[in-house]
Amino acid sequence: MFKILHNKIWIFDSEWVPDAAVGRELYQLPPSLTDEAVINEMWKHGGATEENPTPFLKTVLCRIVSISAIIRTESQDGIRLQLLSLPRNTDNPEERGETHIIDTFLNAIGKNRPQLVGYNSSRSDLKILVQRAISNGVQAPEFCRRPAKPWEGVDYFARSSDYHIDLMEIVGSWGKGSPSLNEMATACGIPGKMELDGNAVAPLWLTGKLDQIIAYNEFDAITTYLLWLRIAFFGGFISLNAYEDEQELLKKMLMDESVKPERVHLKKYLDEWKRAKSVKKQALAQSNDG
Repeated sequence: MFKILHNKIWIFDSEWVPDAAVGRELYQLPPSLTDEAVINEMWKHGGATEENPTPFLKTVLCRIVSISAIIRTESQDGIRLQLLSLPRNTDNPEERGETHIIDTFLNAIGKNRPQLVGYNSSRSDLKILVQRAISNGVQAPEFCRRPAKPWEGVDYFARSSDYHIDLMEIVGSWGKGSPSLNEMATACGIPGKMELDGNAVAPLWLTGKLDQIIAYNEFDAITTYLLWLRIAFFGGFISLNAYEDEQELLKKMLMDESVKPERVHLKKYLDEWKRAKSVKKQALAQSNDG
């Protein structure tokens, strides 16, 4: 369990796909081979089978294509929620570039020094950000800056630091019994995977459907936020009234954002959230009656 809630909290999630350029060089594949063919070769080297044709690859062999985060800021005026997604403009080639995405996100973290929250982020999201930042020649000194002692300041690298919270470490371990985000969210009456899962990201990327990847990424970031909020309530960091009020705050933010052409997909999330809450409410009522 985390120890405190900071006044700046970024609950984030990232999406990545196999990096065809790295695959070509690593496995000495001919330049004439298409990106799709190279990626298929990478999966073969990664242990692809008929049952699992797209195995999880080492993150250093993948490129980040999207990062989404719920930005939670608490001040005397109350709590403010924002939905941030990178790239902001998918029509801009520079903004779509991995270097720009990583540089923008890590240096924004370094500037704002928020408490980071993710799901399985210790082993995946934060690791790939560091690995790919190094491989792309990104410089993020404020993000990397560490205090002499963990309790003396912001530290995103120390295991004992409260500035990076991996929710998976709170609700599970690293064995087969550890729940996925989808499983944990579903059990809580929070939307899990909707229509797509992680295996769909690479095919979407290869067919140029970055907007759909960002939408999927935003769904996961919102789900991670809702799970974090529930855990914060469980830990007594917020009252029941505050827990319910913040859900309403999120609902309003999503409704406001869903009127934007690039975020109409958020209406689907709102509908699924309503349905999942109803199913959970019915299940709890039956359990209490039984």
